[in-house]
Amino acid sequence: MALQEDGAAAGSGLLAECKAEAKLILYHWTHSFCSQKVRLVIAEKALKCEEHDVSLPLSEHNEPWFMRLNSSGEVPVLIHGENIICEATQIIDYLEETFVNEKTPRLIPEEGSMYYPRVQHYRELLDSLPMDAYTHGCILHPELTVDSMIPAYATTRIRSQIGNTESELKKLAKENPDLQDAYIAKQKRLKSKLLDHDNIKYLKKILDELEKVLDQVETELQRRNEETPEDGQQPWLCGEFFSLADVSLAVTLHRLKFLGFSRRNWGNGKRPNLETYYERVLKRKTFNKVLGHVNNILISAVLPTAFRVAKKRAPRVLGTTVLVGLLSSEEICQHDVIN
Repeated sequence: MALQEDGAAAGSGLLAECKAEAKLILYHWTHSFCSQKVRLVIAEKALKCEEHDVSLPLSEHNEPWFMRLNSSGEVPVLIHGENIICEATQIIDYLEETFVNEKTPRLIPEEGSMYYPRVQHYRELLDSLPMDAYTHGCILHPELTVDSMIPAYATTRIRSQIGNTESELKKLAKENPDLQDAYIAKQKRLKSKLLDHDNIKYLKKILDELEKVLDQVETELQRRNEETPEDGQQPWLCGEFFSLADVSLAVTLHRLKFLGFSRRNWGNGKRPNLETYYERVLKRKTFNKVLGHVNNILISAVLPTAFRVAKKRAPRVLGTTVLVGLLSSEEICQHDVIN
């Protein structure tokens, strides 16, 4: 009996090892908020991964091949061996559960640890923020932002693209009967999202709620500072280690900076712990590698997309369309406003 159990355990371990060694393939878009979180996790865990850009400005996420990969037509999508995992949280959990050898950094403490509930709480709290609404809302209502990195002409252009996107999805639904339900569902999601995101009262409400969340984070960071000796290692959100809660917070702050919400939320001495934290994040090697230039639209999106258009020998280079597409990207994200 003992031999059988030992054999089963060894077999299970070998299976897990083989599974972990299968190639990782990630379909993502550079300016997709959800993709950024997954890519940062991959970098933090030092995993080898083959990455493929799915250009949202060029509507590649609406193409039949991608819709067959993920019927919601959203990035990121991870392929690992025979497994296809969609949705950022599920992908991150999968990576954490699959790559467990001693050489791979863990981003979640052991369940019995005092840190585990803390990490889970802040991860869930930050991941519940409606980043799609912040992104699209600030494009449609730039008066709510200060020092936004979004071009001023995006608002007019994005509104004109909405009808085109709906028409595109209807056309694709007719051309691909096997995907008709998926395209129609996506069109309905887009319409519903746009109604909410263009409502300035709703936007002001969720921005006020964001401040309450950041107040919690500020208080937690203050606790970390108070419990750390003067000569001790500078802590992260939940302790000395960089966790999944930090992944969520780091990418969230970077997106808020891009949208023009940093001064409102941690500028001019408001929430000093949050400001210091963000400055540390910007210097972190893994963060810099994945997201260092992502807020520079020209370098991270416009030029790469223009080169792809030229490579495909498209009839035109999409100047404004490229800009608006990458901005609305995944947040309207994957509910499109581009053609």
